[in-house]
Amino acid sequence: MRNRGYKVFKLFLCLLLIFFIVIGPYYLVTYRPHDVDYNKENDEQQWTGVISFWDYPRLDQKTGTNFGWIYEKIRAFERANPGVYINFRPLNWEKGPIQVDTAVKMGNLPDIVPIGSDYSIISRDVLEPLDQYLTVDEIKDFRENALKSVKYDSKIYGVPWMMTTYTMVLNLDLFSERGVMPPENGDWTYEEFVDKMQALTFDSKGNNKIDHYGFNSFIQPGYYNVWGILLSDGAKVFNHKMQYSFNDDKALSGVQKLIDLKTQYSIVHPDFGVNNSNKSWTNFYKDKNIAAYPVGTWSLNVLDGLQKEGTGFNYAIAKFPSGKLGKSVTLSNMIGSYGMSKQEDRQKAEIIVKFLKFLVKDEYQQNLTRLGVFPARKSIGNIYADDPNMTMIYEDLENANVIFDHPYWKEIDEILQREIQQGVIGNKSAQEVLRDAEEKVTILLNRLGN
Repeated sequence: MRNRGYKVFKLFLCLLLIFFIVIGPYYLVTYRPHDVDYNKENDEQQWTGVISFWDYPRLDQKTGTNFGWIYEKIRAFERANPGVYINFRPLNWEKGPIQVDTAVKMGNLPDIVPIGSDYSIISRDVLEPLDQYLTVDEIKDFRENALKSVKYDSKIYGVPWMMTTYTMVLNLDLFSERGVMPPENGDWTYEEFVDKMQALTFDSKGNNKIDHYGFNSFIQPGYYNVWGILLSDGAKVFNHKMQYSFNDDKALSGVQKLIDLKTQYSIVHPDFGVNNSNKSWTNFYKDKNIAAYPVGTWSLNVLDGLQKEGTGFNYAIAKFPSGKLGKSVTLSNMIGSYGMSKQEDRQKAEIIVKFLKFLVKDEYQQNLTRLGVFPARKSIGNIYADDPNMTMIYEDLENANVIFDHPYWKEIDEILQREIQQGVIGNKSAQEVLRDAEEKVTILLNRLGN
């Protein structure tokens, strides 16, 4: 009985073996498993981890906060890329540049750096060139002056996301009160500007004490509010060989024009030259005793908000007064751009660039109206079609000169601004300003071996 059962079992195994021999090849051909390339799967798997990111405040008209716009974009990117987290550190305009400069020197920059158009960062070999990550079409779509601000030695070191410039904001209530017509289409010569500012400098109380002024501003390194006047006769700080050239008759004329506003025509606030940005801005928007004030376009959102609250005033914008150059010019460092610090992990670098491109997608470029600034991409067009003031600025953006791509511009800028300040407050003549500035710049460049 046991032998019979054993024989049956052997027969079953033989039949099963024959079945697999006959059917097996057909099964393998029909249901062949897919080849798995484990290396390829690893390559396609997206990097996950933390990306560090620093940035400066930008007043968001929609939320009334300084970082609302960028926080929205960070959260949206994190949702779209599970496992990627943006560690954001808010900076302020006073101490932020010092913190970034210290991080450059110490070698501990965040992954994403707010470089703007700061060549002291771009030229230090601490950022990754981004050319390999950008397509030809993407590069061509950036505005030329925005792209120029992030290029050094023919390489691209940042992704521009916004740009703005300085404009002259006019208190139309004061113009109306004094019977002064604002410049037609925002255009005026230096002489026309002076005539109108003289009419807008007056004693409102009849006590023989001037308390309203045609013009006000401030002079400070890193700010270029008054450079539209300094460059109006065609002066250049550097020639085409990047040699210092702010020492000719055109520069002398521009500096003299700025000094004359205070010393000859007496049309500026008495604190012009010694005040700071906050004080001069307060004189304009709160004290309302300044008729014309040069400022960034972000200010228009603030003025609109004050109007809605019933505490503002009617305003318009104008271009900087033209000189011998024959057109209005500005000098601006108001390019918003982000660079990527040196990365060892290529996959992480690709995710960082993915985020930078995410920030300049069509939708986000179009809602820059919330910040009162302009898109860095040409294809977006005019996002202020219903706003005549911003449209005028948009159409004039091509005349906005970006600060100079000199590796020591920050140091040269400080020398120039301090010397010009001495001229405005009456301590030096225009000739002395240029002479002393050139001497100090020469010493600086010789010391640095440039």
